[in-house]
Amino acid sequence: MEPLVILTLVAAIVVVFLVASTVRIVPQARRYNIERFGRHRRTLQPGLNFVVPVADRINTKLDVREQVYSSDPRPVITEDNLVVNIDTVLYYQITDPRAAAYEVADYLQAIDQLTVTTLRNVIGSMDLEETLTSREEINSRLRAVLDDATGKWGIRVNRVEIKAIDPPHSIKEAMEKQMRAERDKRAAILHAEGERQAKILTAEGTKQKDILEAQGTQQAMILRADGEAKAVELVFQAVHRNNADPKVLAYKYLETLPHLASSDNNTFWVIPGELTEAVRTVTRAFGDQQMAGPPAHEQPEEAMDADDASHESRVPELDADSAVSLDAAAAADEAEKQAAAAVSDAKAEAAAAMSPQVPLLETSGD
Repeated sequence: MEPLVILTLVAAIVVVFLVASTVRIVPQARRYNIERFGRHRRTLQPGLNFVVPVADRINTKLDVREQVYSSDPRPVITEDNLVVNIDTVLYYQITDPRAAAYEVADYLQAIDQLTVTTLRNVIGSMDLEETLTSREEINSRLRAVLDDATGKWGIRVNRVEIKAIDPPHSIKEAMEKQMRAERDKRAAILHAEGERQAKILTAEGTKQKDILEAQGTQQAMILRADGEAKAVELVFQAVHRNNADPKVLAYKYLETLPHLASSDNNTFWVIPGELTEAVRTVTRAFGDQQMAGPPAHEQPEEAMDADDASHESRVPELDADSAVSLDAAAAADEAEKQAAAAVSDAKAEAAAAMSPQVPLLETSGD
């Protein structure tokens, strides 16, 4: 009995082992390459799969998801003989597990070396400045070369990106100085442009201010001239409407003469030629008025005193012989004094003539 039990147990164990060796479960996004007696048989898909025990075995297990491979910095020489270190990032995906396992021994190493050689060829035809500013062009050329070469390996290169470009330290310092000088230049240009615009705006403002002030002065002068013209016109109309005789005009003429010398800036005065005639007219006018008035004995004592004072202070008219003997300055001073005296006499006589006429009271001898 005991040997039979042992054989049964051994047979059961063998059956379990064979069944376990027959079943293969493949996870999602994985591919298994199966070899039968050392030859590729098939590729297992995700899910439950059955193989022949002992005869079939799994050679490689591959991940078909998109993967990222970052290479180490590699020195590359540019066209202007500068050494720069460039890091690249590669995004790839396995599309044919059989080719990835049997067409290339190590696809990652192959992709890395192909990336380095292609990068050196591309960068070698560019200078440093073009290398730093042409990343899109470098990426597209790298991707085209890698995609063409890795297609037969069952790998598709989706993207190639340059992660960093590191020039030498001395080149970095020179580039920083150049950029600093460029920024200083732009700052100076902007500052000069700002000052230019400010000066232009200031000049425009000053110009507009002067124009507006000139226009305001012009309008004020026009309005002032219009006002003076209207005032003269009103005076002219009033004079003609009231039919003023030459006596009133002569009086106003003499009244205006003292204002000729009222300014402090006058160094000489011009005495009009008709001054003597105006004085005679005014004197004759007020003399006729006195002759037409009441008798001298009927005037009050105040009026007689005023008349005596006015006659005493009256200055005789200019004598032609004496004026000829005086020089120009003395003649001008004498004419001014006589004009002022004539005006004062005329005002006094007018005040005396216009005062109320009160007859003197006669006292009886009783």
